[in-house]
Amino acid sequence: MSEIKTRARPAAVMLTPASEARIAELMAKAPADAIGVKLSTPRRGCSGLAYSVDYVTEAVAFDEKIDTPGGVLYIDGGSVLYLVGSSMDWVEDEFAAGFVFNNPNATGSCGCGESFTV
Repeated sequence: MSEIKTRARPAAVMLTPASEARIAELMAKAPADAIGVKLSTPRRGCSGLAYSVDYVTEAVAFDEKIDTPGGVLYIDGGSVLYLVGSSMDWVEDEFAAGFVFNNPNATGSCGCGESFTV
């Protein structure tokens, strides 16, 4: 009988080193009950969906879990289909800082860049 070999499933979202470092910074100053940060796509904005990153205090069964060197990134189970194949970066300049998403599933976005549609 041969041994069945499985390969690791790729993460739904690819993280850049800068986004992993930002997750580590967030977790270093997280509330005591936080187990990680969670990426979700709540309905809001003029295009319909927005990106949201918040602390999370409990794991949910259908959430995607991505272990990073500085902490865990959870992806809301209902948002995974909107995000699969995306990359998440952390960008800072002299005027702003924030997570930036390159999402191949987005078919449009609003003029201000706050929301997207699929």
